[in-house]
Amino acid sequence: MFELLGICLLLAALLTFNSLATLATAGLWRVFGSGTRRWSAMARARLIFILRVLPAAIAILFVLLLIVPSYLAYEPRHGVEDVSLKLALLALASAIGIVLAFERGLAAWRVTKRLTADWIIQSQSISIPGISIPTYRIEHYFPLIAIVGVIRPQLFIARQVLELLTADEISAALSHETGHLTARDNMKRGLLRACRDSLLIFPCGRSLDHDWAEAAEEAADEQAAQAGKGVALDLASALVKIARIVPQGARPTMPAGVFLLGDGRGLKWRVRQLVSLAAAEVKPGARSQHTMHLIAGLLALSFVGGFVFLSTYHPILGSIHSLIEYTVAALR
Repeated sequence: MFELLGICLLLAALLTFNSLATLATAGLWRVFGSGTRRWSAMARARLIFILRVLPAAIAILFVLLLIVPSYLAYEPRHGVEDVSLKLALLALASAIGIVLAFERGLAAWRVTKRLTADWIIQSQSISIPGISIPTYRIEHYFPLIAIVGVIRPQLFIARQVLELLTADEISAALSHETGHLTARDNMKRGLLRACRDSLLIFPCGRSLDHDWAEAAEEAADEQAAQAGKGVALDLASALVKIARIVPQGARPTMPAGVFLLGDGRGLKWRVRQLVSLAAAEVKPGARSQHTMHLIAGLLALSFVGGFVFLSTYHPILGSIHSLIEYTVAALR
């Protein structure tokens, strides 16, 4: 009974803290998100991603570093406490969410692997200067320029795109895709999907997912535009040309990939932003980006360190165990 009660408490705590933290971050974003519109898209995309994965990170750290140690240290091994129906239902909902997140992630990986294999069969390997990942020209109904995969990404370019765009426009479009590659957006998209799938109680966080998709596309546009106003204008031109030859209602299947037209606020918005970037010629310096990464790393280290400290501080563990006992009694 000791082990069963502990597992149910762990699962119920994961779901509860993840749900509450997700509600809190979604509420904060709804209130204060509009104030970030003047930020660079890169900074905005990073902030949204952190806000979206933070609830799951908090829930996992809280359970593993606080709930588990306090339960093991203070719960009697030979107690007779039963698992109540309410606690069992919470644990079951949490377990279903975890299984669904894993199953959907595995399904997306399988579909992506099958899709990539099919595309490679009907494609031809090509070499493009400045592109370090495997690149293929493909016969496809959709005029795509897409990076597929997370661990070993591959670039696919439809034949009609290569024939339609000028050399400068192709270079600008590939600079956009390189921005996604540098930001590891395929991996981030998978993590966001896992966070969403594991939350069953509240359908919240969708606005953050949507806003991150928008910001990620704009951030890739920003990175491409850093090469100069000519690149920004070439990318805008490439977007307009490709959009004109997209079959009506068509959309490529892209389980674990990103493609040039994206899925954000729309083509007109991105073209206007690229024209604005070309006029302003804003080029965020590498030093500021390194500083942001350093600050984020220090915050993450401090965050984890705080949990580790609390997990070894016995008065805190005793208080948490008292909270556990109160919760178990309340759920009877």
